[in-house]
Amino acid sequence: MKKVLLFLPLILLLFSCDNKVESVEKSFYYWKSDSDSYYNDKEKSILKEQNIKKLYVKFFEVDYQEELGNLPVSKTNFNIYSYCSENDSLPYRIVPTVYIKNIVFQKSSEKELDKLADNVSYLIDKFTNEKLDSIRVSEIQIDCDWTASTKNNYFYFLKKLKPISKKQISATLRLYPYKYPDKMGVPPVDKVTLMCYNLINPLEDQSKNSILDLKELESYLKPKKKYPLHMDVALPVYSWMQIYQNNNFSGVIYNSNGLKKNLKVIKPLWYEVTKDTVVSYNTYLRRGDKIKYEEITADKVNKAIAIIKKNISLDKNITVTLFHLDENELNNYTHEEISSFYSDFTK
Repeated sequence: MKKVLLFLPLILLLFSCDNKVESVEKSFYYWKSDSDSYYNDKEKSILKEQNIKKLYVKFFEVDYQEELGNLPVSKTNFNIYSYCSENDSLPYRIVPTVYIKNIVFQKSSEKELDKLADNVSYLIDKFTNEKLDSIRVSEIQIDCDWTASTKNNYFYFLKKLKPISKKQISATLRLYPYKYPDKMGVPPVDKVTLMCYNLINPLEDQSKNSILDLKELESYLKPKKKYPLHMDVALPVYSWMQIYQNNNFSGVIYNSNGLKKNLKVIKPLWYEVTKDTVVSYNTYLRRGDKIKYEEITADKVNKAIAIIKKNISLDKNITVTLFHLDENELNNYTHEEISSFYSDFTK
């Protein structure tokens, strides 16, 4: 009995270290569309300071229209020469990322999905040749909020895409399909990225932060559950303000720095506009309008990381991706805080 007791601490130590993350590949999502502002020196500086070597770049989205069927929209403005001089090599590995709306899989037949797989692969290659100077791309990520009713079509598309593209395929994974793989299925891909944000429909629960509510996050995680595929992690580093005029939702403000001076607190998360304010050429706040300010702080992100580490069995080597690369949002964090969003996983 004494020998068993002597070895018990060693056994517990070995068990506790078995799932410890040893290294983190640092990454960002680049989610700007062609109508957004271009990449700038501040963002380039952040990438260099954080030693970022990987970027998930949204190349385009796929939507569905009754008249036209499936079509690409919201193409990116990303260009290789925004990141390096003409004679230098790109210092980042680029992962083309495509967001496909769930309606595409609600409306498409298998024949149409065959065509979609061809078109997605073709457009990624075309964009890579035109704007990325034909750099080598080894991975494609597909982003979709699939449901139980669209699972079969979505998985069919993923299976078709891999041999056509001849690339590694990854997929985003929301918390609901993570928690219920028996119901939602496990996507037929090489790996997944768990999206630890946008947990709640922003218009359904007015008392919670829909981007990241810590109790909501924890409710989806089962202690030390091991997902069948390699799983990376994505975290939010953005905030937004939801505008309510005459008690009706009317839009969202990103990059809301400087607006709080014209707001007064009325209850947790909620503010009232105290002064007529021009936000942009098409957004105007009137005195009395209500604002739900869903803010993501460094402390909230660090607490989310602690919850993830406590409840998820991760591989020894993972990629941690922050959403997303935007100067105005990242100005809310210090260099040390951004660095901690990566390094905390190995502590």
